[in-house]
Formats: sequence, C-alpha cells, structure tokens
Amino acid sequence: MSLSPHHDGSALYVPEQEPTLGQTVPVFVRVPDGTDVRQVHVRTTGDGEPRFVEATVDRRDGHDVWWRADVEVRNPVSNYRFMLTGTTGYRWLNAAGQVDHDVPDHGDFKLVSHAPPPAWARDAVIYQIFPDRFARSAAADGRTPPDWAIACDWDTPVSGYGPQTPRQFYGGDLDGITERLDHLDRLGVNTVYLTPVFPARSNHRYDAAGFDTVDPLLGGDAALVRLADAVRARGWRLLGDITSNHTGDAHEWFTRALADADAPERELYYFDPATGYESWNGVRSLPKLNWGSAELRRRFATDPDSPLRRWLRPPYGLDGWRVDVANMTGRRGADAYTHEVARLLREVVVQTRPDGLLLAEHGHDHTGDLDRDGWHGTMNYVGFTDPVWSWLRREDAAGRPAGAPGPAGAGPAGPAGPAGPGGPGAGRGSGSGGLSGQGGEPVPNFLGTPGGVRRRDAHAMLATMDSFRSLISWRSYTHSWQLLGSHDSARIRTVVGDAARQEVAAGLLATMPGTPVVFAGDELGLTGGNGEGSRTPMPWHRPQSWDAGTFAAYRALLALRRNTPALRHGGLRWVYADADTLVFLREATAGTVLVLARRAAGPPVRLTGLPYGGSAASRPAGENVYGGAPALRPTADGSTTLPGDGPTFQLWHL
Repeated sequence: MSLSPHHDGSALYVPEQEPTLGQTVPVFVRVPDGTDVRQVHVRTTGDGEPRFVEATVDRRDGHDVWWRADVEVRNPVSNYRFMLTGTTGYRWLNAAGQVDHDVPDHGDFKLVSHAPPPAWARDAVIYQIFPDRFARSAAADGRTPPDWAIACDWDTPVSGYGPQTPRQFYGGDLDGITERLDHLDRLGVNTVYLTPVFPARSNHRYDAAGFDTVDPLLGGDAALVRLADAVRARGWRLLGDITSNHTGDAHEWFTRALADADAPERELYYFDPATGYESWNGVRSLPKLNWGSAELRRRFATDPDSPLRRWLRPPYGLDGWRVDVANMTGRRGADAYTHEVARLLREVVVQTRPDGLLLAEHGHDHTGDLDRDGWHGTMNYVGFTDPVWSWLRREDAAGRPAGAPGPAGAGPAGPAGPAGPGGPGAGRGSGSGGLSGQGGEPVPNFLGTPGGVRRRDAHAMLATMDSFRSLISWRSYTHSWQLLGSHDSARIRTVVGDAARQEVAAGLLATMPGTPVVFAGDELGLTGGNGEGSRTPMPWHRPQSWDAGTFAAYRALLALRRNTPALRHGGLRWVYADADTLVFLREATAGTVLVLARRAAGPPVRLTGLPYGGSAASRPAGENVYGGAPALRPTADGSTTLPGDGPTFQLWHL
C-alpha cells in the first residue's frame, strides 16, 4: 500500500498554530511523488462566500511534493479544503480525507482564532482518581461514616447495580492520594484529575451539598491544600470536577428553593406545578440548574468568590475544571444556553487563572459544542473510546464475538439509586446492562448503548474516528481527552479480556493525538463491568495481585510519549488498515514515528513510500523503540514489510 496526499492541522502543515483574526497563514499539502496531481487549489468560505486560490509548489523533499497556499483567518472559525486536479478530473481533500464527489462544508479543515487552550495541556498525561476508592490515610480510620453510607472494608466487592451502589463507602481521602504520588511518578503521568471533592450524600459526590468546602470525609480544605502543594512540588497539574448541570438535593440553594416558592434561589432551578422540579435523567436527588437565571450565573461563576473561581486561587490553585454533564448544561426544552454558558465559564476561568483549562464531559456527539470560544476540549468517548473498544473487544472461546442476553435483573442502575428525598444520589455511571459471553462473563455496553459493545474491524474503527475528528478543529481534537475508560464506563481489561489486547489499547492511547487519560487501576489490570462496578479500590496491600506486565507496558508507553515530540505534537497520517491491523504515522519537524497495532496475527503488511530520512541511495533502517520487532529495512524498490504476529503493538522511529 502506498501513501496518499495529506494535510492536517499540525505544525508541519499549519506552521501558525495560534492564528489571530485577520491574519493570513500558510497551509501545506503533501503529495507523494507519482500521484496524479497536476494542480492544487485551496477553497475558503470567508464570510460565507466560497473562494478559490491556486496553490504553488513550495518544495520537493525526495518523497513528496509540498504545495503551499495562503488562507485568511477571516472569521473566528475559518474553513478551508483543497481541490486536487489530475488527468482524470478533480477530487476534494478535506478533514475526512479524499473524496471524489462534492461534500458539505462542515467537514472542512478549520483555523480557529479564539484564545487558545493553555500551552501545558498539549503535554499533559492525566491520571484520573475517584477519591473514595484510591487510598486511605491513617486519619481516615478516625472518621465516622455518614448516615447515608454503607461502610465497607477495602476488600469489600464493589456493587455495580442497585440502591446500595452509591452508598458503598470505602473512606479514601485526599491525604491518601498525597501519600501515593510516588506511584503516579513511576507510571509517568504529570496531571492529576480528581472527581468531585465537595460534600455530598453519595460516594461519587456528583450530588454536591455545597461548593464552598471540601468534604470533611476527604480531610477538608486543608487536605486539598496539602495535595495541591505536593502535586505542584513535582511540577505537575491538578484538575477538579464541578457539576454545572445540577446540584444535589441537599444543596442549600435547592433546600431554600424547595422550602419557599418566593425564595431568590427558586429561579436557580426548574420548578413545575405538575412534575415538581426537573432533575438529571429523572434522578430526584440531582435537581437541574436553570442557566437562564442571571443569579445562577453570578453565584456559580462571575461572583468574586464563586466556586468556579475560588478553588483556582491559592492556597488550592487548581489548574482547571472538568465540567460534569457539560452536554446537558443549559439545555432543557426550548432553553438553549449551552454555548453561552460554556463561553461564560471559560471567560471566568481564564480571568481567574490565565493558564486554566476547561474540559467538557460529553458522551456522544460533541462536535456542535466545540470551536465556539467555550470548552477547550471534551472527553472523547465517542471518537476514541468506543471505536477502540469495538475493535479490541474480546471473543469467546470459539472465536466469535462474545455476547448474549444478560441475566434478569442486570438492567440499568441509574434511577434505582436514590433513597428518597434527601437520600443518596443515584449512580452517576453508565448504568451498563451488560451482556454475557461464554461462561457468563459480562461483556459491557458503551455508556448505556443497548446490545453491548459491537465488535467491528479496523475499517469501521477508523471510519468512526474520522467521522468525529473531521467535524472539529485540529486544536479541539488534540486538546480533547482520549481515554480507554473512566469512572463512568467499564474498565478496558474487562472489555478486551486479556493483557495483550490491553497493551494494544494502551499503545493507541499513548501514540494518537489528544490528551491521554489513565483511570486509576487500569495500569494494574483491574476489572469492572460498568461505570459503578469499575470504581475499584486500589489494591495497595495486595501487590501480588497487580499485573506487573501491564504496569510496565503503560510505563514504557507513557515514557515514549513524553520523550518523543512527534507523539505529543505531530500530525496523524493513516497508512494501512485491514480487519485486524492498523498502521499510522505521527510526523513532526523533529522526526517521524511509524505505529503498528494488531488485534490478531495475520499476513505481513507491505508498504511503499514510507518517509525514511537520508538519501534514496543510503536510507537508514527504522529503529524499533517499542514492541521488540526487527528494525525496518526498505528494499531496493522502496518497499517495507511489517511483521504479521499479533496481538502486538510496535513503534519505529523513521
């Protein structure tokens, strides 16, 4: 297989990575030698009107012809695409790739002139911690479990379904996290993300009873200061989690609103004579906030001591927020405040902390909510997690995709969580009904999708990734979180079934564009069949249970990302795919990396036109830097053969 004409938003193709409104910036198209391209035009749509400018040949590098055109950043988001003309006519090159028919503009490449995300975010490797389940300090033993809680020993099995799910209380705290930062250092992360730390009536704390203090069960405000100081001392970042869509029903705003129809807090929520009040997905312990209220905007965001601002300032100094249920924030019937709210929250965060990050939770199509001067990025479940799961999902013993209807009573756990008004919140996870494979082992769904994870080949995986990637800017894509799972999903080991395929998944996490996020415990091979069931206590006292090979793989892969500029800032060029194989290039001015990912063994892959360094007469071998395969040695005709064993993950420097 040979390479095709290519462009993406990385610095190799768009040297100006932070364009300003009105600026004219160069963009480049890379056309492999021998490709039927005789002329290139760039098409823009400034102020809504299509215009064409002819590109010129900028240089030839022995493998490719580089065409250049200039694009004016006419609007805050400026679209462009390329027309490639050859002997048989023209075809378009847009963010989804080459097409031989006319396509809508929404798939064009995009230059964004809104203020950029903080520079540190492009180099972040994030470790997600669910505080109740990570680690207990000695002080935790002296705390009395609250009335809503079911006290659990650290080895008590986690219940993924039923009313007890949000009430299981293991007692992890912030000082416990501080004491375990050496583990994160060994792993190779540099950013810690905590799920909520505010007082609540559940173990997940998404039902906040207030935003003004840290839950005393976690050690209170002082424990957050100690953790923040310890994180900063290592040169790392610390991110918080805040709910903009709802509060808990024990929050003082809501209790006042519920008690008095004339209370000023009444306008902060949605009250209805027929239904009482609106809540998240009908879960009564999570009343929905009304962002049509100027008072809510003041209290939550713009007030000098608002919760959005307070925790970003010293002595806490959070580096930003992950915003829970950002997809529903400001949306309710005819109300459509989502984009206003996203912009408001971003403005407040940046006013308070110029290098602050604002990252949106979104479990499905996020493309309409990015590139709007609001969220810096999203949790890319649908454009990364789901397609990776579907490609690497385990098979049963007969080699078929595992899956059959699950046992009775294994349905969603969501609304079953509350114990009545003022009781604990429902589980804030996937509510995975699950499937059963051979032997009754669960095969998880993807964030509540009926029927479980459908197994697909690499072509379908790439089509899904490209469908979502092509509808947002490169900047939003590379600042979004790529994750193999979280506290709201099954764990990757349960999805793929074994260490070999988890290594392939971890390899994709570490080498594809975007911000890699590791959910605490994945690096040890922990399992969990749904969001609530994956909130597994870390087995610190049972090191013999750790999967040492998986930890070593994560550690090595994250080190490669940290030490390889092309993996952090390079472009993405797909090279080859068959049902079981995926090959791609990460390219930057500092070097090029070739990645091979296989879910199963198959025929060796023969490629032509790989961009080795050096002259055609004396090309060096491609050095293997992960996976143990031989160095790549191109033959006299310029072809290269990749090995066919699998499952495997291999990486070469070219």
